[in-house]
Amino acid sequence: MAPGNALTPQLITECPPVNVVHRYGFELPAHAESVGRARTLTRGRLLNWGLDEGTCEIAVLVVSELFTNAVVHAAGDHVVCELRQGEDRVRIAVEDQGCGPTGPQMHRGSQDEHGRGLFLVDSLSSGWGAYDVSGYCPGRVVWAELPHGVEKPC
Repeated sequence: MAPGNALTPQLITECPPVNVVHRYGFELPAHAESVGRARTLTRGRLLNWGLDEGTCEIAVLVVSELFTNAVVHAAGDHVVCELRQGEDRVRIAVEDQGCGPTGPQMHRGSQDEHGRGLFLVDSLSSGWGAYDVSGYCPGRVVWAELPHGVEKPC
């Protein structure tokens, strides 16, 4: 028998609400070794939220690229990452402590080992961008959004 009836209202739903927003953030030292930890934290959290494996793998790749850029190109001692899952997309935001004269740039036709990560982010995401942090300290946030599917438990 399902919980609740006409006299006693159902207090527990069998499926979680569809329009739940999840948020998760973490801060790691601005070292190359932290990139692997950022991937692990991202994968674990998104799978815990019930996102499909394909979306998780794309998000892990995007986090890896953005986190690596923050470590390599910003002069800071830590990097902050926030994951936000809405009804139909995942937003990834990576904040560093750098504040150079230009924002992140895609390097077209680069034969160098560096500079192609943002092309990857651009091709995998539905949108991405950057803005300078204002107020309390210098820094820049680079964000990307991914459409997602949720593996429904019900």
